[in-house]
Amino acid sequence: MEDRTRTAKIQEYLYRHVASSSIPKQLHCLALRLANEHSTNAAARLQLPSAELVPALVDNSYYHFVLASDNVLAAAVVAASIVRNALRPQKFVIHIITDRKTYYPMQAWFSLHPLSPAIVEVKALHHFDWFSKGKVPVLEAMEKDQKVRSQFRENNTEKPKVIAAKLQALSPKYNSMMNHIRIHLPELFPSLNKLVFLDDDIVVQTDLSPLWDIDLNGKVNGAVETCRGEDQYVMSKKLKNYLNFSHPLIAQHFNPEDCAWAYGMNIFDLEAWRNTNISNTYHQWLEQNLKSDLSLWQLGTLPPGLIAFHGHVQAIDPFWHMLGLGYQENTSYEDAETAGVIHFNGRAKPWLDIAFPQLRPLWAKYVDFSDKFVKSCHIRAA
Repeated sequence: MEDRTRTAKIQEYLYRHVASSSIPKQLHCLALRLANEHSTNAAARLQLPSAELVPALVDNSYYHFVLASDNVLAAAVVAASIVRNALRPQKFVIHIITDRKTYYPMQAWFSLHPLSPAIVEVKALHHFDWFSKGKVPVLEAMEKDQKVRSQFRENNTEKPKVIAAKLQALSPKYNSMMNHIRIHLPELFPSLNKLVFLDDDIVVQTDLSPLWDIDLNGKVNGAVETCRGEDQYVMSKKLKNYLNFSHPLIAQHFNPEDCAWAYGMNIFDLEAWRNTNISNTYHQWLEQNLKSDLSLWQLGTLPPGLIAFHGHVQAIDPFWHMLGLGYQENTSYEDAETAGVIHFNGRAKPWLDIAFPQLRPLWAKYVDFSDKFVKSCHIRAA
């Protein structure tokens, strides 16, 4: 009976993993339709932004937002929610970074769905001079990381939750450059002094320009702390929840009771960042984790981020980043509606069938379901 219960639990985690990491056919359809549109319609191949607006891309008098994503629909929602809630959208510049395969669909979408007066730039990673000139440390580490993770085998003695964590570590998103690129923001945007980095599973619900008025007190990263709440998923996390303190390398460098903080809506002072060794530290610890057979932490960009930015984080008001909408079914629409930025971190992404129905409308309100591409791919509100 115990073995059957354990097997059933593992199967449940496996089904959840497949449901959360697979690309829905509707999103695959959208990318294909847009790629075809890019090849046949000159209007889908517009320069983004237009030539006269290019100087704004490096103008620090504008509010700059960076979004890295290979999901066209998710990126469209983030960008639309930023602009629709902006008090002065003409001062907003949105830099969208994607990969080679998604570049044409992404360019087609934002060419055909302009967000003027805001300025939108769409670039693939290989378009960045710095990225294409030589070795990118995090890419080298990721290649090794994929080899290590590909050797995963289920251990019959491990608890279902441990196996679930390992399955999650195999998710493509954790090996995606889109997930790691944030550690190289100073090199990718050498002319910018400050920017806001956003994940593609967030929704903006307020004007974000006040973020530039927050005093970071000389720190690099303005982020919401996640150790002051009571829920078990997101807001009660300390370093001990992400790092393996039974490993001497972790134990001798960090305090397990130190507060964790969130990725997903971060203010980065790039000027201050350039005076640190944060990016090198991140890479060095990725290498250490690989040498330790992934025993320092198991997955994601947050653990090495917690290490690299240690001592460089300024806590900001939780209003700016409400987390856990992809974890907690008991989060109410009314509570989520009051936050400036909401984050569907967790498995239940709003574009998936497993999304929580009472929360999905907060995301879906920024999708035009009558749009010909959305409609033809059978993407529906519910």
